[in-house]
Amino acid sequence: MLTMRLYLINPSNPLLSMVMVKESIWNRYRVWKPLGLMVVAGLTPPEWEITIVDENIAVPDYQALPRPTLVGITAFTSQAPRAYEIASVFRNLGVPVVMGGIHATMCLDEARQRVDSVVSGEAESIWPQVLQDVKNERLKPWYDAGLADINKVPPARHDLLTEGYAFGAIQTTRGCPLNCNFCSVTAFNGTHYRQRPIPDVVKEFRSIREKLVLVVDDNLIGTRPKHIARAKNLFRALIQANLGKKWMAQATVNFADDEEMLTLAARAGCSCVFIGFESPSPEGLAELGKKYNLLKGRDFHASVRRIQRHGILVVGSFIIGLDVDKPGIGKHTADVASRYGVDNLNAIFLTPLPGTRLWDQMKAEGRIAVNHFPGDWRYYSLTFPVAQYRHFSRKDIIEEMISCNRTFYSRTRIMRRILDSLWQRRHPIITLVGNLSIRSNAYRELKAFEDFNDYLRAR
Repeated sequence: MLTMRLYLINPSNPLLSMVMVKESIWNRYRVWKPLGLMVVAGLTPPEWEITIVDENIAVPDYQALPRPTLVGITAFTSQAPRAYEIASVFRNLGVPVVMGGIHATMCLDEARQRVDSVVSGEAESIWPQVLQDVKNERLKPWYDAGLADINKVPPARHDLLTEGYAFGAIQTTRGCPLNCNFCSVTAFNGTHYRQRPIPDVVKEFRSIREKLVLVVDDNLIGTRPKHIARAKNLFRALIQANLGKKWMAQATVNFADDEEMLTLAARAGCSCVFIGFESPSPEGLAELGKKYNLLKGRDFHASVRRIQRHGILVVGSFIIGLDVDKPGIGKHTADVASRYGVDNLNAIFLTPLPGTRLWDQMKAEGRIAVNHFPGDWRYYSLTFPVAQYRHFSRKDIIEEMISCNRTFYSRTRIMRRILDSLWQRRHPIITLVGNLSIRSNAYRELKAFEDFNDYLRAR
């Protein structure tokens, strides 16, 4: 049988030093495997020879590589300009290019102008047809995949990316019922919370060679009692499998509300949870539609401590630049995060991503400031201020972010967190690596902000 050659490519964004492994030794701990491409590889028939290229690890000379039959590219919004550059290289060689992922789905017309075919939605249901159409030389310009049957999602091809990563990756659920206005997850994966069969998850977990694993679910435990019951059953199955792995995941703050679940999660290998606190004020939470964090009587410090008592680190995410934010929000956010007791702070700019309600609102109000597309998409990484902010100039909002990171990641506060982690026996080495990694990149981003301002002034 004739062998077909397939390249699956995850583009880099050269603006983001935080995800370029060669830029800093710490970045190895902040680069995640392109799981979507690994799942697509698992759907590909054996007559195809598959190579996955992750440009965050290395950027090859594509023209020097053996010529493929087909190229598949995925991209988040900030990767789109680089994705189009790669597509142009291969199309000039006469190789058809298919693009999928969240940006191509949300900006369908834009993507269709720059590649041969776009797969919108979750590719699992349509990918075999795409490959068959390529073999028959009948590739369509657009395949609308919609939502996949998660019960039929195959295991990812973890064997195709074996070097350069500290973390493996796996997905156990899709969709998020919270539907926050800044998040494109519900637009892409829907609000219906879908769970993979637990035996399939455990089997795939076992196939991951890395001892550290990122569970990429946008909300691992869900919000309803049946969601939480399923999460507990998953944790019980992982305990029984005794895989010897440590994993981190994303969840809502309700992760702290169930002692049995926390106990099971810790025993199953959970070492860190990423929680979106989003704003230090109730008004900010209401603006973002983060209603779940507004539950009456919620004590965030107590919630964080309950999680940490089980030996689980807490990374807290906050958004700066809301309409309710006033001067001083940067330091205030850092102080609140310290008061909550989180082990790491992930502060981002309010960013209107295409497909979100926030995008629709800001576009209607004429507040999309960085708008020379598709080139300007590279700044939509959550690390640049791309909108017009109600109470801040561009210079002022950048100063707020710098203040936030300098305050939270001061040497004194880092030392306090390390000592607290030692006292609580809560992964002090991981806490140290995480804090130093973000502190290192926070200072490197000063140059990125200068270049960003120079670019906008010259435009």
